[in-house]
Amino acid sequence: MPSTVTDSLIFRDMFGTAEMRDVFSDQSLARCYLEVEVALARAEAATGVIPAEAAEAIGAAAASMAIDFVRLREQTEITGYPILAIVHQLSEAAGEAGGFVHWGATTQDIMDTATVLQVRAALDLVGADLVALRDILAALAAKHRDTPMAGRTHLQQALPITFGYKVAVWLSMIERHIERLEQMRPRVLLGQFAGAAGTLASLGADGLKVQAALCERLELAQPSATWHVARDGLAEVVAFLGLVTGSLGKIGTDVMLLMATEFAEVAEPFVKGRGASSTMPQKRNPISSELMLAAAKTVRQHVALMLDGMVQDLERATGPWHVEWIAIPESFILTGGALAQAKYMLAGLIVDAERMRHNLAMSGGLIVAEAVMMAAAPKLGRQVAHDVVYDACRVAVTEKRTLADVLIDVPKIVDALGGAEAIRHHCDPANYLGLAPQMVDRMLRLLPAGQAGQR
Repeated sequence: MPSTVTDSLIFRDMFGTAEMRDVFSDQSLARCYLEVEVALARAEAATGVIPAEAAEAIGAAAASMAIDFVRLREQTEITGYPILAIVHQLSEAAGEAGGFVHWGATTQDIMDTATVLQVRAALDLVGADLVALRDILAALAAKHRDTPMAGRTHLQQALPITFGYKVAVWLSMIERHIERLEQMRPRVLLGQFAGAAGTLASLGADGLKVQAALCERLELAQPSATWHVARDGLAEVVAFLGLVTGSLGKIGTDVMLLMATEFAEVAEPFVKGRGASSTMPQKRNPISSELMLAAAKTVRQHVALMLDGMVQDLERATGPWHVEWIAIPESFILTGGALAQAKYMLAGLIVDAERMRHNLAMSGGLIVAEAVMMAAAPKLGRQVAHDVVYDACRVAVTEKRTLADVLIDVPKIVDALGGAEAIRHHCDPANYLGLAPQMVDRMLRLLPAGQAGQR
C-alpha cells in the first residue's frame, strides 16, 4: 500500500504526472545505473584501460538482462546502497567480461551520475511545462489587457488595475524561471567519476581521460573538481523547483481569493462535480489552486532539506547524502503536478469582467481618490488637494454617497478640475488605470518572437 500521495493510486495524478513519476521510478533509476556502468566501460575501452570486447559484452548484457528487483532490494538493505547489487547482476550477465564492470569506480560515482541523468530528463519536462504555461499566460494577458478591476493591497481595494496587468505579473515570474533553468543547466548537469576518495587514484594517469570520455558519452559536462561532497548543484536544482512552485502558489492564492463568493471575479474551469462539496450543492472549490499551493508548501521544505544536506563531512558524506534520495524525486514530482494543475486551470480560467467592474464601483469612487487629488494638485497644491479630498472621502463614507457627488459640492475642487463632468471623469476607476495596459504590452514584447498572445 502506498505511503505517499505521489505513489497513491488515489492521489498521484493530483500531485504529480505519469511522465515525471516514470523518470523517478525504480525501473528508470536502475536503467540509469546500468547506462552509467556501460558508458564507463566503453569510456575505459576507448582510453585503453579495459579490453574493447569486455566493454561490448558489458553493453550487450545490460541491454538484454532482466533486473531482479527482489534481489536488488534485499542486497540494498544489507549494503545500504544499490550499486553493489546492480554490479553483481551485471557482472553475472556479462560472463567473463563481468570482471571489468565498475572498474575504478565507487558507488557514489554511479549513483550521482544516474541522479544527474534523471535530473536532466526531469528538467526537460519542467522546461516544456514552463514554456506551455508562458504561452497560456501570454494569451490571457493580451486578452484582458484593458479589463479593469480593483487592485488590492493588504486585502483592501487600493487602485484600479487591469486583469491583464495582474496576469503579466504572473507571466514575468514564469519567464524568469525559464531563463533560470537554461542558466542553471551547465552548473548542474555534470558527470561524476572520481573513485573512492575523489582522487581517481585507482586509474593512475588515465583517470581524467576516462572521466572526460565518460562524460562525453553521457552528454554531460566534465566537472572541474570532484563533487562527492560539493552538493551545491543539486541543492540549486531543488531551490529552483522551490522558486517555480512558489510562483505557482502565488498564482493559486490569487485565483482562490478572486474566486471567493464576495469577489467572484474568476473561476476555475467548470467540470461537473469538480470542486463539489459532499453536503453543500452550491460549492465550487478552487481545487487546482489548492493543489498548487500544497505543492509550494511541500517543495519549500525540501529546499531547506537540500540546503541542510550541503553540510557534508570530509571527503565522503554520511547521512546528508541520503536526504537527496527523498528530496529530489518528491520535489520534481510535486513540481510536475503543480505545473500540470496550473496549465489546466489557467487555460480554462473563467474571467467575469462584469463582476470586476461591479466590484470596482462598489466603493463609490473612493478607490480613485488619488486620481482626483493629483488632478487638483497643480492648482491647489498637493497637500491642500490631499486634505480637501480626504475630507470629502470621510463625508462620502459617513453619508453613503459617491465621491463624485460629494466633490461636486466642494467649490475648490469644481474650480480646480473645471466642472462637474471633469469630476465625474476623474472619479471613474476605468479612467485611472495608470500604465497597466502598457505594462502588459511591454511584457509581451519581451517574450521570444512568436509567443502566443504577443501584440
